[in-house]
Amino acid sequence: MSFISHLRCTGCGAEYPADTVMNLCPADQRPVEIIMDLARLDAEQPDLAWYQPGRKDMWRFGGLLALDINNEKDRRHIVTLGEGYTPLLDYSDHPLALDAGFRLSVKDEGKSHPGFGANPTQSFKDRGMAMTISMARRAGLEKLAVPTQGNAGDSLCEYVNAAGMSAVVAMPDNTPMPILGRVAALAMASERFDLALVKGTIREAGELLKRDWIPRGYFSVATFQEPGWRIDGKKTLGLELAEPAESGSPWQLPDAVIYPTGGGTGVLGMWKAWSELECLGLIDSRRPRMYCVQAEVTTPLVTAFDKGASDTTPADAGDTLAYGMNVPGGVGHFRVLDIIRQSGGAALAVPEQDLCETLSRVWRDKGWWICPEGAACIAIIERLREERLLASGEHVVAFNTGSLEKYLPDLRHLL
Repeated sequence: MSFISHLRCTGCGAEYPADTVMNLCPADQRPVEIIMDLARLDAEQPDLAWYQPGRKDMWRFGGLLALDINNEKDRRHIVTLGEGYTPLLDYSDHPLALDAGFRLSVKDEGKSHPGFGANPTQSFKDRGMAMTISMARRAGLEKLAVPTQGNAGDSLCEYVNAAGMSAVVAMPDNTPMPILGRVAALAMASERFDLALVKGTIREAGELLKRDWIPRGYFSVATFQEPGWRIDGKKTLGLELAEPAESGSPWQLPDAVIYPTGGGTGVLGMWKAWSELECLGLIDSRRPRMYCVQAEVTTPLVTAFDKGASDTTPADAGDTLAYGMNVPGGVGHFRVLDIIRQSGGAALAVPEQDLCETLSRVWRDKGWWICPEGAACIAIIERLREERLLASGEHVVAFNTGSLEKYLPDLRHLL
C-alpha cells in the first residue's frame, strides 16, 4: 500500500497494521489515522518526485497520499472523478479586509472554475469520499453505510456508483431537497442503493445504521469511523493551501484559516498535512490560527472551547440553514479542540441572521455560489476583527465548502 507505515489511534496512540480494516480504536473508542513512512517516501522519491503539479485533481500529491496514483498497484483501486485542486478566490475587496489591511481569500469547494479541478457533487466531501471508496475497494469491501447531514451521503453515492459497489445512506428527513433528491433517485433506480430517512440529525441517522444495517454486513464510513481514510482525503485541503502558486516558489501557509466545523475531519486532515510537510522539510513549525465556526443554534465545540474542556458533550441540535454544521457532537472533537488551542485559534458561533445576510451580500456583490457554511465563515470575520484576532498584512483563508444550489429552495429568498 504505497508509503503507509501503520495506523495509529488519535487518542491513546495504539498502533495497528497498515491494512487493518477497522472502525474506532478498540482500546479507547477514538478515531485512528494513517501514518505515512515519510523517510521512505523522501528516499525513494527525492526532490519532490512524488509531487505532480500538472494534475488538476487532488491526486497531484502522489505518494504523500494513502494511495499513490503513480503506482500501478495503487492506481487500479483509485476511483477519481476530478475532485480537488480548487481555487483560492480573491476577496481582498471585502470592506473589513480593506479596512484592516489583510488579504482575504475564499477556498471554493463548490462550483467549478476554469483551469482547476471540480468536486463532482460540488462539495468538499468529495475529497474524503474519493479516498474512502478507493481504500474500501482496495480492502475488498462491497457494502458501505454512512449517516449524513446531506453532502456526505450525496458524495458517497456518487463514488459508490462509479465503483460499482453498494451503499445505504441515512439522513434527516429535512435534508435540502436537491441533495435528498439525488440520493433518492439512485435508491429508486438501483437495488445497490438504499435511503433511510430519520427525524433529527446525523446522530439519529448513525443510531439507525448501527441498529439496522451494520449487522447486515455494511461497513460504516461515518465521520472518523473508517481507518483514517476520510482524514487522508481531506488532508489534500491543507496540501493545496501550502503548495506554491508558481513553480520554484516556496511552500507556505496562510496566517489564519476560518473553517466551518461539524464533525471536524477537515481540521484533522489539514493539521496532518502540515505536519507531514514539515517532516519533509517543506515548511517550518509555524501553523495558521484555526478558527472553527459553528452555527449559534448548535455549538458543542464552542461551548467546550469557552469552558476550557478537553472534549465536547452532546448538544441539542437547533434549526439552521447551515445543515453541515448542525452536528450535536463528534467522536473526534477532542482532537479538534486540541488543534484549535495548539494553533492559537478559537471556536466561534455565528448568529443565523448574520449568516443569511452575508450569503445575500456575497451573492449580490461577487456572484459567488457560496453555501450557508461558507457564508458563516465570512460572517464571523467581523467578530474576529472586533476581537483583534486578525492583523494587518496577514493572509486569511475562509472556506466555502459547497455550492448554494444544493440548498435550494431553502435559501432562495436570500438571493
